[in-house]
Amino acid sequence: MHSTREIITGFLSDIGITVTEGPVSPNSFLPGVCIVNGTIVHDIAALRWPGDLLHEAGHIATMPSSLRHLLNDALQESVSAPHAGEVEATAWAYAAIVHLGLPASVLFHDEGYDGRSASLIMTYSHGVYPGCFGLSQAGMTQLGTEADSAAVAPYPNMIRWLRD
Repeated sequence: MHSTREIITGFLSDIGITVTEGPVSPNSFLPGVCIVNGTIVHDIAALRWPGDLLHEAGHIATMPSSLRHLLNDALQESVSAPHAGEVEATAWAYAAIVHLGLPASVLFHDEGYDGRSASLIMTYSHGVYPGCFGLSQAGMTQLGTEADSAAVAPYPNMIRWLRD
């Protein structure tokens, strides 16, 4: 049986997000994980919450492909693009959790999201999806009648995991 970390890293590799093991500075924004030139680096010994890998991957996935290589750990100081912000990264990560069949608490763990993890679990579990509109605008998912017209399942189903 695979660990949650292995399930997540396998999924990320399968969709085209590079994930490598290596040292991560103790000053990294998240313990044991960082983004280096559009690649996720994680330190197995220091990684506390495997769901953090998905959130960081959400930043990479929602960024236009031509800009991904510019992403680094200090995302707020990095490049930006419409519909590639914090809320879209969170919505992307939630869609990944659903796709992988993992509990929302893997993503929204007790020490994440500035103490709002429980409320985010409640919000998403009640079908309120902050950030899904941006994912739709980026062509990664479809919503409501748009999904019905295209005969695809709506968010949290993704029609593409990586933005063009």
